[in-house]
Amino acid sequence: MCLSSGVERSEAVSGAPYVQNAISTVFGVAGPTFITVAMVLFAFTTLLGNLYYVDNALIFLNHKKQPSPLFMRCFHIGCSVVVLLGAVIPMNAAWAAADITMGGMTLINLPSCMLLGKIAIDTLKDYEKQKKEGKDPVFAAEDIGLNKDELDFWK
Repeated sequence: MCLSSGVERSEAVSGAPYVQNAISTVFGVAGPTFITVAMVLFAFTTLLGNLYYVDNALIFLNHKKQPSPLFMRCFHIGCSVVVLLGAVIPMNAAWAAADITMGGMTLINLPSCMLLGKIAIDTLKDYEKQKKEGKDPVFAAEDIGLNKDELDFWK
């Protein structure tokens, strides 16, 4: 959308103002308002979704027990501080911080993917075998060498 609007991006006009200027070429004076409302809704729903994911991850890491209310309150306050800082720091710093945290997640996820790769490939082979036999594939942990008593899912 922005690239086809004809509005040139510069250091002075980047981020939200760039998008607002681009949408103005189509929607006129209503464009910036529309983009502002859309970005606020997107940011809010993204924050809620990510907070939900983290809350569930904390419950899982705490062996399926809800962490203490004090811990959760402190955690939510910490999240609020991070969101506030992200809103007030310069955009370049916010993007740099986002890039660094994404790199950190990559360092965690890549070894996990490598460890789980064999299970994923074995599962795919079992699926393909069942399809070739004309069956409606059904996953069974023991078919790929997993002990179903040790699993949280796929029992």
